Amino acid sequence: MNSISGPAPVTASLDDPLYYLANFRFVLGWVGERHGDLLTAVERALVADFEALPQPSQALLVRMVMRKGELFRSAKLCYPEVGDTQRALTPLVEGGWVEADPPLGLAELFHLLRLAELRRALAAEIAAVGLTPRASKAVLQETLQPRLTQVQRLAEWWPEAGERLSGESIVRLTVMPWCDRLRLMFFGNLRQDWAEFVLTELGLQRFERVELTPGSRAFQHREEVDAYLALHALRERLEQGESPAALVDEMPVVPAENTWLAQRRGRLAFLLGQSAERHGQETLALRLYAESGDGPGGQVEARIRRLRLLERRGEHRQAHALASRAWGSDLGEQETQALARLLPRLCRRLGLAPPGREPDVAPQRLDLCLPRIGSSGVEQAVAEYLSRPEAPVHYVENTLMTGLFGLLCWPALFAPLPGAFFHPFHAGPADLHHDDFVARRRERFEACLARLDDGTHGDAIWRAWREKRGLASPFVHWEALDEALLEQALACLPAAHLRACFERLLTDLRANRAGLPDLIQFLPGGEPRYRLIEVKGPGDRLQDNQRRWLAFFRAQGIDAVVCHVTWQQDAAS
Repeated sequence: MNSISGPAPVTASLDDPLYYLANFRFVLGWVGERHGDLLTAVERALVADFEALPQPSQALLVRMVMRKGELFRSAKLCYPEVGDTQRALTPLVEGGWVEADPPLGLAELFHLLRLAELRRALAAEIAAVGLTPRASKAVLQETLQPRLTQVQRLAEWWPEAGERLSGESIVRLTVMPWCDRLRLMFFGNLRQDWAEFVLTELGLQRFERVELTPGSRAFQHREEVDAYLALHALRERLEQGESPAALVDEMPVVPAENTWLAQRRGRLAFLLGQSAERHGQETLALRLYAESGDGPGGQVEARIRRLRLLERRGEHRQAHALASRAWGSDLGEQETQALARLLPRLCRRLGLAPPGREPDVAPQRLDLCLPRIGSSGVEQAVAEYLSRPEAPVHYVENTLMTGLFGLLCWPALFAPLPGAFFHPFHAGPADLHHDDFVARRRERFEACLARLDDGTHGDAIWRAWREKRGLASPFVHWEALDEALLEQALACLPAAHLRACFERLLTDLRANRAGLPDLIQFLPGGEPRYRLIEVKGPGDRLQDNQRRWLAFFRAQGIDAVVCHVTWQQDAAS
């Protein structure tokens, strides 16, 4: 394995009661060394100020950072390794790391206080609205929220709080924006958090070791960090129910040279467009879909939704012009499929000749009427019915073909390219879904796929399976790819079929890694020695990505069948 330069990526042992503090310090050191130029003087001073805090105060601060939310009751901050909570809090309050007795809104009050405490604190308001004291917490909050909009300290909400809570205090963490910025610069995203260190120490998550250079980092400019944080905050507000019209003008401008950040902005524009469409704000939705879908790296879903919305509004001529222009360009399968359905409808409404297209061919069909077996799913029922000792059936769905691809192409996927890896906890390259992901690794992927031509792919796959087993991968689900299944797959799947499937995966890794058939049956003798089976229960229909895979299999001469199942009791009724 390659080594990682810079601070050693070793998490603290969980035997150390201050393991979380050691991990936090590791991140501080990593960010300071690799991203110091992206920090302001104030942010760098915070790092120095943190190091100057007493160790119990450092530990308590990190405990709060790693918990959910920013508001805490001091009684909930008791940790043996910290010792006296109030003594540890004092330097944090004096240094501005936390705020003592902060102003609270009603929602925050409900979050902090127990139901019995709320009934005492808000007894007069509860009586004024005619609620019984036995009303639930949710009913109390819903009823009182329109009336109690003030923001005030706990003693103003509840004058007897000091006596009732026996001196217990409320504190608010004030440095979460700084901590989130550090976490973002370390991980390159806000999906991962401090739990990564713990999972690694427990052995529940293991990562490939990739060589990192001093230039290996997620962000090159502070403006990129600012834009990411702004986009993330807007998405959170959208998910919390804010109107897209109120958010759209706050969309940040992203640096033109940062294509992945532009794609992230485009994704948010698409989500805002979806929300606007749901709220009947169709003009805004069309504007956002256009913004999201246009230009390099535009969102395919946005272009499709824009056309469908134009069609629904009766703006057929504009929809036809956009669809026709797209039809003549280099499209991916998803967009081609959508336009092949949409354009004939638009042409009929406008009295135009429809574009030429290949007629749809129904996939091979197998109908089964099976007894319902306990609570097992329909896929399991079909697998048990069709499986024979000489022709076993395995449930593989999106794990076998992608797993073989991930093992064969491991050297290309985990190549230490700039911008792909920048910390020790990568489950896969950070640019996996960027437009230029394959292009940047074209020669590496070709070298891996060439093994399918010279017959050495089996050795490469087995070597990766043994050497990398258990390491996180975006394509290999280890629990679904045991030795017996791998042996049968390599014996029965022709190399030419694997190459064709892997090449299709590479045309759109995000879209094509899903939609693969549920089952595979290995067949004795003959060529090919397998068939793929997509299972559909009563009332279930093929999804678009499944239809695209089935059309591809048909074109490649790969045996694939759609098995439609009815239950015997359903048939009898």
